[in-house]
Parts: sequence; C-alpha cells; structure tokens
Amino acid sequence: MRPVDTPRATAALWEITTPGHPGRIGGVAMAGFRARATGPLDLAVVPYPAVTVAVDLGDGPLAVGDAGGERETGSVVIGLAPHGLRGRGRDIECLQIRLSPMVAHAVLGPAADLGGRIVRLDDLWGRDAARTQERLRAAGSWADRFALAEAELARRHRDGPAVDPEVAFVWRQLVTHRGDVRIERLAAEAGWSRKRLWSRFRSQTGLTPKHAARLVRFDHAAHRLAAGHRPALVAAEAGYADQSHLHREVVAFAGATPTAVAAAPWLTVDDEAWASPGYLRTV
Repeated sequence: MRPVDTPRATAALWEITTPGHPGRIGGVAMAGFRARATGPLDLAVVPYPAVTVAVDLGDGPLAVGDAGGERETGSVVIGLAPHGLRGRGRDIECLQIRLSPMVAHAVLGPAADLGGRIVRLDDLWGRDAARTQERLRAAGSWADRFALAEAELARRHRDGPAVDPEVAFVWRQLVTHRGDVRIERLAAEAGWSRKRLWSRFRSQTGLTPKHAARLVRFDHAAHRLAAGHRPALVAAEAGYADQSHLHREVVAFAGATPTAVAAAPWLTVDDEAWASPGYLRTV
C-alpha cells in the first residue's frame, strides 16, 4: 500500500517505523504506519510486485475496497496487481508486510491465487489471525511487533508448501531483469513448455508470467519517474516500445498519467518505508 495525499488526507502526520536489521526470511519486508489526522483518511493503493498483508492495529477499523465494489475491514491480505484499491479509516495504525509471491504461497496458502482480490486475514489463518493481531496490539514497541510477526511468518514458511523450483526461477528472472525479458525464453530455460509455465505460475502466484513481468516493470518505471527522469527516457530504459506504451501501462496499473505519478507524494513515503525492498529479494 502506498499512502497518497488526497484533499481529506493532507492533514495527516505519518509516523513510519522500519526494522533495525534485515529479516531472517528472504522475500519479506515490514513497516509500521501510524497516522493522526483531523478527519477520515482516504488512501489510494497502487500495485506492487508483492502480496500485501495489512494488520490493523488502530482504534478505528481500517477499510479496504476496490473498484469493483469488494470491501473488507480489519486485517486484510491484498493479492498482486489490485485495481482501484483504496484504504479508508481514522487514526490509522497498522503493520504492513510485503511478501514475495514465492513466500506468500507458503505463509498464506490460497492467497497466492488471489490475483488482485482482497480477503480478510482470518479467512486464511483462522483463529490464529485474531491471536496474532492481539499479540501485536499488546506489544510494547514496534521492534517487538516486528519480531512477533517475523516469528509467525518463519513458522508458517517452514511448514507451508513451497512453489515449484521452475516457478521460483522464473520469478527471480523477472525481478532481475525488471520485467524486461521474454517469457518464452524463461520457459525454455526452466525446461517447461509455455503452456505448462503459464498454468503452474498462475496457480501459485495468482498472475500469468506476462502480467507479473508487466507489474515488475511498472514498479521500476514508477520509481524512475518519481526520481525526476523524463518519461521518454524511462520508457527506453524500462524496455517499453515507446512513450505511449509507458503511458498506457502506467494508467492501467496506477490509474494516473506518468506526470501525475512522478509528482505523487506517496512515492516519497514509499521510499522512506521501503528503502530496502526485501520483498524483491530472491528466495
């Protein structure tokens, strides 16, 4: 989730806390968010190449909804590449966890097949979700919260199902090449047919390899735009056919033009919270 300033959210004061050391599990990143505002917050959420877990720790319920009208409150899991997602609430406080789809398959199970859907965490973890949330609420510091969350993730990662090595290989290649790589080549290098790769990758991540490549490439392009690089240069560097192609992809994923994305306040918050994007580390 990337908090975006809107007319009702400009008065918010965000406090962002990150772990003081790298986590034990590759493909995982965490950050704590606390906001205080004079009124309700309305936060646009744009896609990442990660599955997002938002554990609600605030006094008022956090609500997350999408463009299709699906809406959940409390602690939620957001699959890859959501569309038109928004988070709403008052005095928001939450622990946000980003998981590589390789890790999400083990620790969340069915959530790896979400696509861009939203589900409640307790639909996936049952009573463990409420117990984990209460322990996080009772923790004396964000450091304690990070340690508790990491321990729960480590347990589930150890006991959960692993993705196919071929699927993990293709994901690593997509991340390494920032999405600018031919899927047919990756299928051949993995020793699978294109049809088999399409089927297995989608069943274990929720996206086709091509859509996953687009998502990874978009994420790279969004950060380049925010760093002040011209759209034409970003298009060329990121492997888009031309600037019009970049424009279409940014609008498709972010619902905004490249110019608007370059000026979006949420990328400043994003860089502070996820300066070291552990969810993109290969696993």
